[in-house]
Amino acid sequence: MRKLSLFATASMMALLVATGAQASQTDPVRNISSYALDKDAAGYVPDYDAGPIIATYAKLVHANYKQALSDGKDLQAAVEAMLKDPTQDSMNAARNAWINARTSYLMTEAFRFYEGPIDFVNEKTGEEGPEGRLNAWPINEGFIDYTKGNPKGGIINNPKIKITEKSIHENDQVKDEADVTTGYHAIEFLLWGQDMNPTAPGNRPVSDYTPGKGNNDRRRLYLSTVTKMVTEDLDYLVKAWAPGNGDNYAAKFIAMGDKEALGRILTSLATLSEFELAAERIATGLDSGDQEDEQSCFSDNTLNDIIFDERGIRNVYFGSYPDVEGPGIDSLVEKLAPGLNAKMIAALNKSEGAISNLNYPYDSILVSPEGSKARNEAELVIQALQAQSDVVKEIGKLLGVKVVVPTGG
Repeated sequence: MRKLSLFATASMMALLVATGAQASQTDPVRNISSYALDKDAAGYVPDYDAGPIIATYAKLVHANYKQALSDGKDLQAAVEAMLKDPTQDSMNAARNAWINARTSYLMTEAFRFYEGPIDFVNEKTGEEGPEGRLNAWPINEGFIDYTKGNPKGGIINNPKIKITEKSIHENDQVKDEADVTTGYHAIEFLLWGQDMNPTAPGNRPVSDYTPGKGNNDRRRLYLSTVTKMVTEDLDYLVKAWAPGNGDNYAAKFIAMGDKEALGRILTSLATLSEFELAAERIATGLDSGDQEDEQSCFSDNTLNDIIFDERGIRNVYFGSYPDVEGPGIDSLVEKLAPGLNAKMIAALNKSEGAISNLNYPYDSILVSPEGSKARNEAELVIQALQAQSDVVKEIGKLLGVKVVVPTGG
């Protein structure tokens, strides 16, 4: 985990104190009381039936992962087409497919942070959800392939390492968290190359994928393999949330009970908003001023990362996603406390408005001077996301559930 700025860490500590919660380290399936009603909490908790809302949430999660899988398969097809006929046009098509696949996956980040299928940890078996394989960052690109000043660097240029799914997994983040070998950002680097320009993305030459040249065949195999691995992990998530399967996670989630499930949902929204977006992804980069401290640094897609993470929060709150029908959390809050629902809607709108003012490309913000308009606008996004998380916490209090948000580390 990244080291947070003092500003970000202090804000996270304030949120933790306000919620009166501690970070959960338990498997939610084995201990399904971790987010339920805090019996020591003061105040009146109204009666409510959240069953239809929780059912809508489960359908929304499945639909979003299903779309991410479909787009992941499109990316896989575009990569294979490029490898079959490596031209600038086919590389551009693969890059566009990556951006499209990334968009649908980003909205699923609103389903993280409560140890569901995406990011659970089984301490007994060592098994983990696929989030770290799909989305780990920042990455040490020189661990995968050549970089400026090191033309023979990385696994691709080391013939002693056979390129297979097994070897890629075995080398992933072994000695250093930045030694990432898998996921969207590994594919991103392989498609764009290093980003050495503060006003444009990377510019990997398509000749890197000409068959038979140097270590190109190893690079071709690596790209094909890691892209396939992404679709395999997405397929696992689709199955975990598929309706009508009485033994998968979706069935267990719906059976947890109102307060337990709502506690998880709200924890995810609050954590993504303040800890992950405001602190880890925005404040850290502002502190360092390093253009590679942006999540999608090779493609300059980071602004979309922020936009569609926030869109995912909105989708969950309103129970809104294509082909998904049913009530969202907003309907329950409107019934119990209309003023608080209006406050949440205003917070969502303010966050989206602040994000819309950010500079493109995003790394131009990080290299801009202290006190610049671009940096000040980014600080406003941080503040809006923190305030949004505070409202989620208020909703948790209204509903009598724990909102568990981690501290910085």
